[in-house]
Amino acid sequence: MADRAKHLLLVEDEVHLREAIAEQLADHGYQVQQAGSGEAALTCLSDFAFDVLVTDLRLPGIDGSAVVDAARERYPDIVAIVVTGFGTVKHAVEAIKRGASDFVAKPFQIDELLHALEAALEQRRLKAENACLRAQLEERHRFDAIVGKSRPMARLLKLLETVAASNSTILITGETGTGKEVVARAIHHNSARRTHPFVALNCSAIPERLLEAELFGHVRGAFTGAVVNRAGRLEHAHRGTLFLDEVGTMSPALQVKLLRVLQER
Repeated sequence: MADRAKHLLLVEDEVHLREAIAEQLADHGYQVQQAGSGEAALTCLSDFAFDVLVTDLRLPGIDGSAVVDAARERYPDIVAIVVTGFGTVKHAVEAIKRGASDFVAKPFQIDELLHALEAALEQRRLKAENACLRAQLEERHRFDAIVGKSRPMARLLKLLETVAASNSTILITGETGTGKEVVARAIHHNSARRTHPFVALNCSAIPERLLEAELFGHVRGAFTGAVVNRAGRLEHAHRGTLFLDEVGTMSPALQVKLLRVLQER
């Protein structure tokens, strides 16, 4: 279990089954509140922000699908597990399409429900962690995170905002250590390509005979040491950004090949 107990709403109209499930869930660290109908579940949801909802699909009055809809509308991050006893997964699949995380079919062992709960909670944790990391990354690569308030820097930031919105090939010039890659990453993370890879390649650090294969990839047997097929950096950066550092160190022949790629996009 996580550091704190998870608050769970259990919705089941069969009293003895509901109490048995609640007891076993409590033994595994969940704080369980019970509801015997869809109407009672909606009342509970209006009073408290639960981490988890476990509901039977077949309930008197308001059914489990409606309970899931109401829970997801009020608490978009709630983990919802549906229980079905129809002998078919059709209704459960429909509930998943409406926002439920998983389902278990009656009759089930408590371990099946616990596994579904733990998997869904872990998925939610990873999703939240990924969102946090993405937010931190975006914060780090905001244009105003680039240090400098002089007039030339102000012009540079305005230019970066302009080019980030375009889909053009961009040439960044500057002496070693002036932050060309910082600028390239800022452009990428403020562009429409930010959800796709940023791939950096230092052209001066790779021997000329290997640089072409590094850029364009190779098939097995293309040269000595090519024992497997390998995608190139251009393919890795598909729909994202390829940053070629020290591109001027490439041989003229390889620059011509690269220029052809850039022209044809």
